[in-house]
Order: sequence, then C-alpha cells, then structure tokens
Amino acid sequence: MGSTVKPEGGGKAPRVIAIANQKGGVGKTTTAINLGTALAAVKKRVMIIDLDPQGNASTGLGIERRERELNSYQVLIGEAQVQEAILKTTVPNLDIIPSGVDLSGAEIELVELEDREYCLKQTLEEGMSDYDYVLIDCPPALGLLTINSLVAADAVLVPLQCEFFALEGVSHLVKTIDRVRQVFNPKLEIQGIVLTMFDKRNNLSDAVASDVREYFGEKVYTTVIPRNVRVSEAPSHGKPVLLYDLKCPGSQAYLHLASEVLRRERRVAA
Repeated sequence: MGSTVKPEGGGKAPRVIAIANQKGGVGKTTTAINLGTALAAVKKRVMIIDLDPQGNASTGLGIERRERELNSYQVLIGEAQVQEAILKTTVPNLDIIPSGVDLSGAEIELVELEDREYCLKQTLEEGMSDYDYVLIDCPPALGLLTINSLVAADAVLVPLQCEFFALEGVSHLVKTIDRVRQVFNPKLEIQGIVLTMFDKRNNLSDAVASDVREYFGEKVYTTVIPRNVRVSEAPSHGKPVLLYDLKCPGSQAYLHLASEVLRRERRVAA
C-alpha cells in the first residue's frame, strides 16, 4: 500500500537507469523491484517508474489498483507533475510512480506529439533531485515508451534470460540503444547485462551464459540470478523477494547485483 510523497528537491540530479528488454518474461520487472529494494537497503534514495502497461512493478510493491489514479501515463503526457504521482512503498527509501491502464494507448497518442521521444525526459527534469537512482521498468517492446525511457536514461540495464534465443533477441535491443545514442542521447551507455533465470542443473544455462560473456565481455555482471521459487512467489504477496525471504538464493543474488551496480556507478563518477 502506498501513500503520496512530495520530495523536497534541491540536490543533484539522480542517475537514471532504464531496465529494458523487448522480450517478455526475462525477469525485467523482478530485477527493477529487487534491485531497487537492494539499493534502498544501503541507504540510497530510489524511485521506480513503472512504464509497463501491465503494471507488474506496481503490483509487486503492493500498490493497489485504486491508488494508481495518478500514474506514469499522466506524467508522461504532461497532465501531472512528477511529485503528484509519487507513492511511498513499504520499503524505506523506495518510492514508485505506478503504472496505469491508459499507458496501453500511450504509444498511439505519443506518435502525434512534437518531440515525442523526449516527453519522459522533459517531465523528469523537475522534482527528481531528492533521489540517488531512478529505475525505469520498461514495457516488453521497443516502441515509443521504451524509446522515451532510453532518451531519459543515463544507462541501460539489460536482464537476459538463459535460454536458446537470448543473444539473438538482445542484439535488436543493442541496435536500438546505439540508434538512440546517435540520434537522441549521446551519453547513453549499457550499465550492464544480468543473466536471469539461471538453472545450474541445465547445461543450456551454462552454454548461454558462456556465449553471452564471450560476446559482451565485461558488460555482463558476475552475478547471475538463479531460478528460484521464492522470487516467483514474492510478487503475489506484494513484496520484493528481499522482504519476502531475505535468505533465499534469489535475494542474495540481487544484493550481490546491487553491489556490482554501485561499483560500476562509482567508476563512472570517478
């Protein structure tokens, strides 16, 4: 359950990280929720923007449908200010701008707007200085919602499921990131690629992990996120897995991932 919160502002701009993969079911939302929670646990102020019409990040953080009257749709099209749509979550230091059903039609509405790729970036330039990190949970498509996220972001984090067509799918995303960098956002970088749903009993998982590391090198995080029942169960309870079962392998993996993300962020800042 959330409550509205109005940040004071006045500090430096947050680092904005888009969590993106055009393929569904790769652990994108799970990564957004649990990475955000892990960063909040080490006293970082974190905002998640749920830009996926399915609204799974909002549900997974316990935000009821009736609380989403003001949401990322109104923020995106300029009908509401960022501060008006922010809700507190049950996780200290973690806030969210929830998703709304109207987002499913936003792609069509955005087409008609001038500078349509910059809508999210423009709205985020105000009222976000109270946060250290903003994580954008992108929809599973390379449409205008994801393009807006990439234009607004400093970096992209790519969850990649350990399955047969993983590399083929991510190559399309990398081309899109390169295109956005060339045309709209020259500072955009790949923060990292995280291997998700890793099954140590399955030889295919090892083979895919090896191929991805060979192809992307140091861009791939050392941490892998295992297939874990507790990770799957947590959203139905409206909780990140870190609150649902801190000691399970999935929770521990997301804590390690947060450490890696922060190390890379320190190198960027240096």
